[in-house]
Amino acid sequence: MIHFEWPWVLLLLPLPALARRILPEASTDRLAALRTPFLGELGLAGGRRAPAVDRRAMLMAAAAWLLLMLAAARPQWSGEPIQAPVAGRDLMLAVDLSGSMEVEDFQLDGRVVDRLTATKSVASGFIRRRSGDRLGLILFGRNAYLQVPLTFDRTTVEGLLMESAIGLAGKETAIGDAIGLAVKRLRDKAATSRVLVLLTDGANTAGAVSPLKAATLAAQSGLKIYTIGIGADEMLVQSLLGARRVNPSRDLDEQTLRGIAERTGGRYFRARDTAELEQIYALLDELEPVMDTSQAFRPTASLFAWPLGAALALCFALLLERSGPFRRE
Repeated sequence: MIHFEWPWVLLLLPLPALARRILPEASTDRLAALRTPFLGELGLAGGRRAPAVDRRAMLMAAAAWLLLMLAAARPQWSGEPIQAPVAGRDLMLAVDLSGSMEVEDFQLDGRVVDRLTATKSVASGFIRRRSGDRLGLILFGRNAYLQVPLTFDRTTVEGLLMESAIGLAGKETAIGDAIGLAVKRLRDKAATSRVLVLLTDGANTAGAVSPLKAATLAAQSGLKIYTIGIGADEMLVQSLLGARRVNPSRDLDEQTLRGIAERTGGRYFRARDTAELEQIYALLDELEPVMDTSQAFRPTASLFAWPLGAALALCFALLLERSGPFRRE
């Protein structure tokens, strides 16, 4: 739609008519006599005055004044409302890429897959549901790397998670460094809530910072951490002596993961299969619901140039008609 930024300017529209009514009219007898020596033959004798301007010029001047006032009122075009997200929550995902994530103890769509493949499948749906939150991605193994800084672009976060590979950050597990990196990235952000979802299948075996010390720093910074321990409790392994049952999650340090969550006000979850992992991410949606913090704005464009250009064109045409080669005598 079109609206005026300064509509009060339109109150000046009747100003020329008021000025013509109030101010005394200038006599044009002498000017008319100079231009038309046959003044008497035109029926203008006996004290009658020649019209100052003809009807056509009057209409052109009135139209130019109207257009000038419309331009001065600053007409603007406003488009349809567009929803713009506003940061309500900063949510960082930290995903373990250590060597143990290649253990194939999960099932996905009827086929056996490794832990990272199952994590990608479930976490991608979680990312797509987080409309309105700023998301970030940390990948960690022996070292922790910020793969995606905080952004509203969920497609990029999901895409770079799907492109991650086991061993990309080293074969070991630096849980403390991953938490420390999240604290560094989230500490100074002006958000109403700061959350880290950390997924791992092992224990802290690398890094410069211990997980519990990093959790203490996170608590002091107002960062809430949800930890997820991933891996089945048992699986069948074929050997020369036949099949035997083993515990593929024997290295999972649940005590430390539980302590990290408790120190920061979060929760610890255990995911033994794909179904439990999906339930955990669904529960995270309930514990940290998406905030309705969107704001609507209308794109606007100024239109004053159009009436202003038309007014100038009319003034130029009027000037040519009154004093140029097309002057009407």
